[in-house]
Amino acid sequence: MTTTNEHDKLFDLIKDTRFGMLTHRHSDGQLHSHPLTTQNKKVDEASTLYFFVPKDGDIARHVASDGSVNVAYANTDADSYVSVTGQASLLEDQAKKNELFNPAAKAWFPKGPTDPNVGLLAVKILDAEYWDVTDSKMVQLFKIAKAAMTGEPLKDLGEHKKLNVT
Repeated sequence: MTTTNEHDKLFDLIKDTRFGMLTHRHSDGQLHSHPLTTQNKKVDEASTLYFFVPKDGDIARHVASDGSVNVAYANTDADSYVSVTGQASLLEDQAKKNELFNPAAKAWFPKGPTDPNVGLLAVKILDAEYWDVTDSKMVQLFKIAKAAMTGEPLKDLGEHKKLNVT
């Protein structure tokens, strides 16, 4: 189980990244990825990420038979990267849909959160890994150049952590 600080750090890195790439398995065994926007702006007690998806779409259809997913986030402006392994399912929770629905979601679902095709995809985080580079670009370039010139492996380019969330 991770500590509250680790949960907070993980979600701080996720919430500032506009899109995550959700990867799921098709029935033919192939992996497919889709860009999705994380709807919750804070972590809940169940360590769950929420996304709106069409109920009649690929994601809903495929996670029904295999809920193992990965969500990858890359915020190149902040030099932070997150990989989440989770279990996905569609929730029928109208109150949660109403709570999370926002003007951006309306672009994909113009009829609003009560549209019968609005699916709420819940991804329960099982494990996560993140990389958070805090050095300036200039310091990063210096460290990379030094490693290349000396033949020494690159070290200390930020925080890297693996979390078992369950």
